[in-house]
Amino acid sequence: MGLFSASYQIGAMSEVDEESAMEILTDLQETLEDIDALGIFLHNTALSLVMFIPGVGVGWGFYSGWSTGYAFAALASLIPEIAEVTPLALLWASPFGFMELVAYSLGTSRSYILIFMIIKKINLRPAIIPTAIEIGILLGLLVAGAVLEDYVISNEIQLPGF
Repeated sequence: MGLFSASYQIGAMSEVDEESAMEILTDLQETLEDIDALGIFLHNTALSLVMFIPGVGVGWGFYSGWSTGYAFAALASLIPEIAEVTPLALLWASPFGFMELVAYSLGTSRSYILIFMIIKKINLRPAIIPTAIEIGILLGLLVAGAVLEDYVISNEIQLPGF
């Protein structure tokens, strides 16, 4: 969880020029118009399954965290209400953000374990079942998180502290 959180925070501290921020805001608004729980789930699943790839997943986790934080910085530069929210609060305090954080952490940690096993020439067969279980947990977390996030977006619910 620390890897994604740290890279997210670094991205959130980035300076974003107004043109890039407007482009990110426009893209986000277009995405939110047509998104539902299934779309949220598919998007998050596509991001997180890459995180299971040995070695690559750790780098992808860093990049995903940073780019999400960068998007936060872009929105915060344009919308004063967002600027008042502590960036990590979105991950740690919102139920769906925390579920996604745990899911991404499963993928990046498994990526590290698998690359370690490959480097040390350890048989990967014993890692198959734990990896499959973790993917199942990840999918469960992402389904629940997507349904909750869609509910919050659809009903314009204000989460406490935001």
